[in-house]
Amino acid sequence: MRPGRGLRIAGLTLAPLGVLLIAAGFLLRVAYPGHTVQGTSMEPAYGPGDTLLAERVEPSGIRRGDVVLVSAPEWGVSRDPLVRRVIGVGGDRIRGEGGRLSVNGRPLAEPYVARPDDPFAAGPDFEVTVPEGRLFLLGDNRANSHDARDHADDPHQGTLPATAARERVASGPLGAVGAGAGVFGGAVVLLAGLGLGAGGLRAGRAGPRVAPAWQVP
Repeated sequence: MRPGRGLRIAGLTLAPLGVLLIAAGFLLRVAYPGHTVQGTSMEPAYGPGDTLLAERVEPSGIRRGDVVLVSAPEWGVSRDPLVRRVIGVGGDRIRGEGGRLSVNGRPLAEPYVARPDDPFAAGPDFEVTVPEGRLFLLGDNRANSHDARDHADDPHQGTLPATAARERVASGPLGAVGAGAGVFGGAVVLLAGLGLGAGGLRAGRAGPRVAPAWQVP
């Protein structure tokens, strides 16, 4: 066996794998742009500094429970975008009573809500019918969220147009970390493959060909 053959095989295996990992990480970040959370309105799911991967979304594709990135000039908010959860879509009847929500007469389970029994988080009771083509959005941290409840008296009952939701969160902080880890890990694997391949080439050039044991007289 020629010296360094095993190293060369390992290098030829690892180097392409590294390239694939790097490409996958970059493609993930291109397909799902990253956004950094600025405030605490979506805790505990997403906190300040978390990076979220988002995907483009059509208004007709938005569903209850989606976390979307919206522009909210109707709320007097210039900071863009806001991260909020979709509680209701066009035609939904939403009632908030004692901090508990119901949609179309059915209690809404909200395991993502921070401190659901906090009386301060509950705010005043309300009842809203969402106009067609609009969304009723709330933050998960109800005690510290600027959302539809603060504008329930406006002509649109605090709702925003569905077209204001430009993107939907496709993955939370772990997804963003995974994309970064793919690029970093791919670079490590690529360098390891190149190093092994180079070492195998040097060994092959430096050493004599070794005959298999069965050929030795």
